[in-house]
Amino acid sequence: MTYDEKPRSAQAQAPAAYPSGPLSPVTTEEVRSRSVTTSQPPADLWERIRRGYAMPNLETDLVRQQEQWYASRPDYIQRMADRSRKYLFHIVEELERRQMPAELALLPFIESAFNPQAVSSARAAGMWQFMPATGKDFDLKQNHFRDDRRDVLQSTRAAMDYLQRLYGMFGDWHLALAAYNWGEGNVKRAIDRNQKAGLGTGYLDLNMPNETRNYVPKLQAVKNIVNTPELFRAELPVIDNHPYFQTVKLARDMDVVTAARLADVNLDDFKALNPQHNRPVILAAGTPEILLPWDNAAVFKRNFDAYSEGKLASWTAWSVPANMSVADAARRVGMTENDLRAVNTIPPRMIIKSGSVLIVPRSGSAQQDVTSQVADNAQLSLAPEIVTRRTVIKAGKRDTVGSIAHRYKLAPAQVAEWNGLSAQAHFKPGQQVVLHLPVRAATRQAVRVPQKGVVRASAKAPVRKAAAPAKKAPAKKR
Repeated sequence: MTYDEKPRSAQAQAPAAYPSGPLSPVTTEEVRSRSVTTSQPPADLWERIRRGYAMPNLETDLVRQQEQWYASRPDYIQRMADRSRKYLFHIVEELERRQMPAELALLPFIESAFNPQAVSSARAAGMWQFMPATGKDFDLKQNHFRDDRRDVLQSTRAAMDYLQRLYGMFGDWHLALAAYNWGEGNVKRAIDRNQKAGLGTGYLDLNMPNETRNYVPKLQAVKNIVNTPELFRAELPVIDNHPYFQTVKLARDMDVVTAARLADVNLDDFKALNPQHNRPVILAAGTPEILLPWDNAAVFKRNFDAYSEGKLASWTAWSVPANMSVADAARRVGMTENDLRAVNTIPPRMIIKSGSVLIVPRSGSAQQDVTSQVADNAQLSLAPEIVTRRTVIKAGKRDTVGSIAHRYKLAPAQVAEWNGLSAQAHFKPGQQVVLHLPVRAATRQAVRVPQKGVVRASAKAPVRKAAAPAKKAPAKKR
């Protein structure tokens, strides 16, 4: 029964509610400190983000520079904002649920331009740019079949977990963001250095690399542009304050193209919502749900229930029983070498190590889906293919099977077998010794004598020092 349906007598007898105790005036400070719920809902998602701004503003020359950089590139802002429409509602919802500042929803603009397929030179991946080790710390699976650093839901959850943890450590959102970019250990050490020197320990006080020094100003610049786009002559596309996608349960392994077709979604749009899949098949045991545009979820369910065209997945997983070449593996599973390389992303001159898991065609009789153990832990391990060349050298004084094996980094048993000797045998000076050397080693350690087809080995072969490793560009530490 609703209130209007109650008898008038009941309405009349309802007790009135009065405040108890003496009344006191509300101070101006109390009014300002209390949140007020607006009667009007946000006009669009941008307005909802603006209402949730909660971080202190940064007013520096670097912010002005970043504002100018973005404002001079309206097409870039338009592309980023257009790309964000698929993900922004979910991110804002999660931030509000955790009571975090809404401007953090703009962080993927800085990290990846809202491209979930983005990979940095330092191997950070996804919309939130997680490094491999940090991704593992936050339960983002990375295997041969999927990389959850690119998963829309999982990476967003992990990013917010990480940002909350950093805010708990530093008690300041600017420092938390600096740590997200530079690494919490580096920020801690910078704070400790300033404390010892009697200097300030706020974000603006710390000595940081240029990338981190510009990181928060970039976010502030984007925040300012979103707040007053007309001031920067920026046009933000209308993004409705409504979910773009919804999750759909996946009970069976399914080819990516099949899932997109059943949902009546363009393949590129499907991949934009489900970018974590490294291979052309979705394994239900590892990814039990997919994301689909809001109106296409019902289409998928209807088409899935009516599907009668045979198997849903044309691919499955195969565990390699022993070290083998790509050509041998391809013959085992009935594929061409080029196709096996392409679908599993195997570079040239590599062998596949025992225990590796490959994606291979599912035979007509194999209808069983891949287990969760494989779906969650499958790895592809490769080793350089060793190409050897038969080489003949001349033994020096006091050379033995063992000394030559040691010089060329070979097993004594191999040298003995190639020459029909025992592993303890001694060579006569000048005796010809057959070796099978890796091509590069043969070129480096031996000098051919073309007229005799023989290589002379010095008793003390020069040892080349290992080249210094190439310097890498500085990478994010997180």
